[in-house]
Amino acid sequence: MMEYSEKVFQKDWAKENYSSFILGIDIGGTNTNIVIAGVKEKKPTLLFSHHFDTRSIDSLVPCVNQTLEIAKTNYDIDVHAACVAAAGIVSSDHDSVDLTNASWKVSKEELLEKTALTSVDIINDFQAIGYGINLLDIDNNRDVFQIRSGSREKTKDHPIKVVIGAGTGLGKSILVYDEKAQAYLPIPTEGGHVDLPIHDEDELALVEFIRNYRKIDEPLPYEEVLSGRGLEALYAFVRHHNKFSDTVYTHDIDDADEKAPLISEYKKMDETCDMTFRLFTRFYGRCAKNIVLDTLAAGGLYIAGGIAAKNKEIFISKEFLDEFDRAYRRSEFLREVPLFVILNYDISLLGVCYVAMIKSHDF
Repeated sequence: MMEYSEKVFQKDWAKENYSSFILGIDIGGTNTNIVIAGVKEKKPTLLFSHHFDTRSIDSLVPCVNQTLEIAKTNYDIDVHAACVAAAGIVSSDHDSVDLTNASWKVSKEELLEKTALTSVDIINDFQAIGYGINLLDIDNNRDVFQIRSGSREKTKDHPIKVVIGAGTGLGKSILVYDEKAQAYLPIPTEGGHVDLPIHDEDELALVEFIRNYRKIDEPLPYEEVLSGRGLEALYAFVRHHNKFSDTVYTHDIDDADEKAPLISEYKKMDETCDMTFRLFTRFYGRCAKNIVLDTLAAGGLYIAGGIAAKNKEIFISKEFLDEFDRAYRRSEFLREVPLFVILNYDISLLGVCYVAMIKSHDF
């Protein structure tokens, strides 16, 4: 049996309360999470999940079979529809994905052949977040942190929404309402690789520093400042240019292999970390503003990812809001756009389960 840990979302749930059951899979560089959800009134409810070490497995098949077997043995439920979300390049027919942070591959054909699943869809990890937004309650402070409400009356006709998120990389997706599905459907993008716009000589110096630091010959993309990797590059720039005094915090960060979590942890204690986060926040505001203007996203901007959820206070700061609202002739529109930070850690699992449900029409 594959080693796993189990998480139970709903205690004392009853099989008869759900019309069917589906499988959602979220593959990350560290953890592969497989969740069983029950379908009720065209919505999936997460019931329990199994967590596997991505680096210790070489195929998804045994993990899926084990989860399905436990679902049948322990809960007497059969599951036949699934969706997989993964960081990587998804094939145009959504039949396979080459994983970015793992050496193995996910194949729809293999899953259908070697498991009891009869319906499988494969999507990008950021698309899963986009689908999951359909299941968020914006009035629930455990689901979202509201930066500002904007003009709520604009949401009546289902205007476009957008979601962005800095994590391992920078993800962006455009959410368009579909009348048939009665839900927002995400359009995938490669917006994290858009050229980073700069406004002054100080920012030009930062761009040139990072291009040399990362040995990048091409124009610097947003992702190189808005990601965990980007946070580290901004920190290196501040260390090099601002000449703040060394502290126990900077020594701790300099010695660490994973610097981004410590930069976040020390941002209120250390001048270098504080300045790093001010730059990070400014560029986040600029990125958010640009995608909202590109898409006329009057329905709202949703900010995803662990960095945002753990540092949600930066989005009510002067650095973020001044940068977001600053636009020639369009500041009034921007001030009316609802702004949210996604706090629900299970947003990706909700999204893949939502896709499994609608693709299989299993409701």
